[in-house]
Amino acid sequence: MNQSEIADTIEKLLITQAVDGYEISVGASHNLSIEVKEQKIDTFKCSAPVGVSIRVLKADGLGFSYSTSLAEGDLARMVTDAVISAENQTPDPCHGFPEPLPYPRVEGLFDKDLAGVDEDRKIQCAMDLERLTCAADPRISKVRKASYGESEYEVYIRNSRGVEGSLRGTSVSASVSAIAEDGDDSQMGWDFGFGSSFSDLHVERIAATAASRALGLLGARKIASMRCPVVLDNQVASDILEVLASSFLAENVLKGKSMLAEKLGSKVFSSHLKIRDNGILPGGMATAPFDAEGVPQQDTLLVEDGKVLSFLYDTYWARRADTRSTGNSTRGGMKSPAHLGLTNFYIENGTLSAQELLQGMERGVLITDVMGIHTANPISGDFSVGASGFLVENGAIAYPVKEIALSGNLIELFAAVEMVGNDLRFFGSVGSPSLRIAELDVSGH
Repeated sequence: MNQSEIADTIEKLLITQAVDGYEISVGASHNLSIEVKEQKIDTFKCSAPVGVSIRVLKADGLGFSYSTSLAEGDLARMVTDAVISAENQTPDPCHGFPEPLPYPRVEGLFDKDLAGVDEDRKIQCAMDLERLTCAADPRISKVRKASYGESEYEVYIRNSRGVEGSLRGTSVSASVSAIAEDGDDSQMGWDFGFGSSFSDLHVERIAATAASRALGLLGARKIASMRCPVVLDNQVASDILEVLASSFLAENVLKGKSMLAEKLGSKVFSSHLKIRDNGILPGGMATAPFDAEGVPQQDTLLVEDGKVLSFLYDTYWARRADTRSTGNSTRGGMKSPAHLGLTNFYIENGTLSAQELLQGMERGVLITDVMGIHTANPISGDFSVGASGFLVENGAIAYPVKEIALSGNLIELFAAVEMVGNDLRFFGSVGSPSLRIAELDVSGH
């Protein structure tokens, strides 16, 4: 059965039940994962999961169930379970399903040639990644892991209000982590790449970046505590932005679990910042024509000139707030119900190179790694994290530094952004260019 026929079968089963509405979601994928160690295949995994899930509405109760079997008896059991679940949920008039809207045209999601790329070339990709990383410098002592992964996936959704959407996509990724040693000093560097086709992976670039990140921190010294200008490289800026991102989700706003509750329309951040959640961004990891509920994904401008302009909604939270969904329903797979989440969330590029962000800094730090940013308080925004990077003196990098800590408040940090780089890069579905912060507390020794 194709995905539409699976939905037909489930619809026939639902007709026998007295439900007020339903949503059927079908997903299938072919996945490959390869890991290489010392030029030998360490892991080679293939999988081809198929799944179907339904949500049903009955007397304002919403029930969910799923099945990884397409046998009719198992589908019938899934329908029965979802109906029983709906009957036993607390009624909520905001439960419901979206109406059909036209989908945006999204190019480049599916590479028809990926399946034709020989497996030996994919293995060679991971082998080359390890070899090139090790060859970058004699001080690269080993590669902890070099990997290649890919997925070809299909998604189909239909609901009782006439929504119907289908998409096919491919994704590929490669990553490497390198260890650099010099005497007793050991440092690690990591990098990765992703895209929708095999040709999107640039192994030489990934290897060079991972090696340089490990090598750059060799010989790191401790520094005294100070309050100074700080430049966050694009990876660190993305890590910190990801913590802030949850504050734009309407669920957190309406529950009072957001730093931005009561701040819609207010100038909260630096006027240099423009923040978007763009579900139709070309080449984005979360790009698709529709979300997990079949609502069109869109480009939502969240912050401009420092003002909070919008929050992110799925159908349920939009109804709670008496507004429209922004196409931000997401799910981790067929075994989990749809929930509110991010698409491609990022700070827009500025005009300055990463090097130009250092200019005019009499004494400050460039941060290239933070540890424990997930421990930041998502409601108050307070944080204290370990970090490493480089001391900057008179606009130039002086030497690497270690065992420092950054502390402050996320709202205050993003309000103190005085320069924005032009090196936007995504790490997963969150991205940022490098950022220069006017002042931050840096604890040393």
